[in-house]
Amino acid sequence: MRPSQVQEPIGGCPDCSQRSGGFLSDSSTPTRRAFEAIRSTNSYPRGAFLFCEGEAPRGVFVLCQGRAKLSLTSSDGKVIILGYAEPGEALGLNSVVLGTPYEMTAELLDGGHVHFAGRDEFVRFLRDHADACVSVSAALANSYHGACEQLRTLGLSGTVRERLAKRLVEWSNDGEPTRQGIRVRLPFTHEEIAQSIGSSRETVTRALAELKQRRYADLKGSTLVVQNRAALGSFVRA
Repeated sequence: MRPSQVQEPIGGCPDCSQRSGGFLSDSSTPTRRAFEAIRSTNSYPRGAFLFCEGEAPRGVFVLCQGRAKLSLTSSDGKVIILGYAEPGEALGLNSVVLGTPYEMTAELLDGGHVHFAGRDEFVRFLRDHADACVSVSAALANSYHGACEQLRTLGLSGTVRERLAKRLVEWSNDGEPTRQGIRVRLPFTHEEIAQSIGSSRETVTRALAELKQRRYADLKGSTLVVQNRAALGSFVRA
């Protein structure tokens, strides 16, 4: 893994604590202001690593713009994608609270702004603001739920086609209905899709070709069109 690519702090970033559903969005105004006082804002390019698996916990990162890929890597280089973080989400909470190394790698899929709060300052912030602890607990619970869903996909779904169909159905939830089907911007390579379902790139490419032939779903570049969501769902339930 490459080291984290940290750039100089910049200003003018939207306040993620004000975003509905974002980290600390349900906290009191004094609590949000206290967090603002201990965090800096950094600009990162696409592909930058916020932190890498095994690194000491420097602090908490809150996405302002863009998404991040969360992954694990085995000793032989095999990568499993645990999920994708969205704007407003806080990353590194578990390691910062426990004082243990980051257990995963967070890589930005899009360039943008990220808030950062150092570990010591963040722990003191939690001690002083009970409602922030509630927000952290909710974020950790959501992370646990996502990990369980990923384990269910990887361990309990029988075939690659079934795992792929489940992932495409999930992604289509955020899509835009069109005449051709549900359209989704999906900036993932076949390799990254394979890593998210515990398969190989070649197998995923073949499965996508089959789905395209059946007119269930078609992935061209970064555009996914789900033409028959019900049919994909039948694979998931099979």
